[in-house]
Amino acid sequence: MEKPSIGKKDLVPALVAGFALFATFFGAGNLIFPPMLGMSGGKQWWLAFGVFLLADAGLAVAGVLAILKSEGTMDDMASPLGKIPGRLACLLMMIVIGPLVTVPRTCATTYDLSISPLLPGFSPLLFSLLFFAIVAALTIRPGSVVDIIGKFLTPALLLTLLVLCVKGIITPLGAPADPAPEARLARQGLLAGYQTMDALSALPLSVIILKSVTDKGYTERREKGKIVTLACLVAFLGLLAVYAGLSYLGATASGIDAAAGLSNTDLLVFITNGLLDRTGVILLAVIVFLACLTTAVGIGSSVADYLSHMTGGKLSYPAAVLLICACGIGLSVLGTQSILRIAEPVLTLLYPLFLILIFMSFLAGRFKNPRLFRAVVRGASLAALLYTLLTIPATYFGVWDIPFLNRIPLAELGLGWLLPALMGGILGGLLFRKNTH
Repeated sequence: MEKPSIGKKDLVPALVAGFALFATFFGAGNLIFPPMLGMSGGKQWWLAFGVFLLADAGLAVAGVLAILKSEGTMDDMASPLGKIPGRLACLLMMIVIGPLVTVPRTCATTYDLSISPLLPGFSPLLFSLLFFAIVAALTIRPGSVVDIIGKFLTPALLLTLLVLCVKGIITPLGAPADPAPEARLARQGLLAGYQTMDALSALPLSVIILKSVTDKGYTERREKGKIVTLACLVAFLGLLAVYAGLSYLGATASGIDAAAGLSNTDLLVFITNGLLDRTGVILLAVIVFLACLTTAVGIGSSVADYLSHMTGGKLSYPAAVLLICACGIGLSVLGTQSILRIAEPVLTLLYPLFLILIFMSFLAGRFKNPRLFRAVVRGASLAALLYTLLTIPATYFGVWDIPFLNRIPLAELGLGWLLPALMGGILGGLLFRKNTH
């Protein structure tokens, strides 16, 4: 059989899907990290930026390709955990990134960075109602979500980002300074990229992207795979360009005393004010609004589709969208920091689990016995979750301190679960082999 190739007619759906991926990955958190990394790096801004790109966009693209490899469903990817544990893990993750955390956070962040600076005293509840009315209107028709984001919202987002980055390159705030001797740029980039947790958002979003590609007539597996792979490349290159521009803007502020000690958010405001004065405040408000809106629409649609499918249609897609928006209205008024406090313990549990599933999905073909593969995944996942459970009380609630956990390799990067996971996978594989001989 002749292998399908990408023709000119295939470029448009691939670009639209790629733009949709880019815009959904690029939320407000992705906007504030690169300038700070550039600020820390100064003349070596490219080092922190490069590591951040791989830890953020690289993991997100890996998540999309993992779903593609798993026949386009999250349940299939999580099946090595067991039918019930896998579905419970997927459901919990969907609740967290949907109505509980990610979707309401988009609204809260937009209020903090876009509305509050321009309209002090504007009611957070009223803004939340308006924001989620727009989200619901753009999300209520599942077949049009990818096209809405890819054809309309993403070009507007890219245009506003382009104005800011080009202005900063043509008339920089200053010359990049030498980084501080104690700066650990690669570590900062890795930690920031890991903390975005975009790999979690990529999983449900990729299901919607695959459905959109299928609806456009790409039903053959290889053909669909090529379109989605090209879309991933488009999203990755888009994030590369934007992250590089924002990191460079941060580097140009590294020699300015007034920028020293600013928070991530304050640094971004400082840069836009310095480049465009009052116009910069308005431009930043538009950028944040578009970045958060695209994320809310993409994630909301993905989670609603999953919930509707999981309930066998008893919870219809439109009803799921309205439920997610209602939760978003109720939680967003709590503020960004309160939402993050709700999120951190659960995300600390889920992120290692799904990272293991993503990377192990690419190794499934190397295990001749699928039962051995499942044993390795379960062993690694249990070890990672045990480590995470031990760290949550000390890290977030101050209940007790377990000193040896801080001495585990990579613990300072939030990757302390990696070695226990590796050991758990080896032990699970050995025990399985022993029980079969």
